[in-house]
Amino acid sequence: MTQIIVDDNQGIESALRRFKRKVSKAGIFADMKKHRHFETPEQKRKRKELARHRQRKKNFHK
Repeated sequence: MTQIIVDDNQGIESALRRFKRKVSKAGIFADMKKHRHFETPEQKRKRKELARHRQRKKNFHK
């Protein structure tokens, strides 16, 4: 779980910015989006295959 400690002399805006940065680095939003709907094993294989294909194509053009 991501948490931050807010000091008395620190503004809420800077604390919110730090919290957003920690959440982003931890990959919580990406994980949440990935688990939003159930994905069958077949759908997972197709998604990974397409990602591999895109990555291979991207690396080929470099």
